[in-house]
Amino acid sequence: MTTESPRWFKSSYSGNGGQCIEVAANTPGAVPVRDSKDPSGPVLTFSANGWSSFVAAVKGGGFTA
Repeated sequence: MTTESPRWFKSSYSGNGGQCIEVAANTPGAVPVRDSKDPSGPVLTFSANGWSSFVAAVKGGGFTA
């Protein structure tokens, strides 16, 4: 585990509408995710495999409105 603070980033595809998430990529084995509107709010942490599966499902159209 690292003692380094998470380095948060937002997707370059995000607009300025305020409906974004931020992800920290410098936490080995885990993917912390937070709401960009509330940077001091709660953080959800996913396993690296779980996050990869989620992203693949989104890219593949696995979620519809």
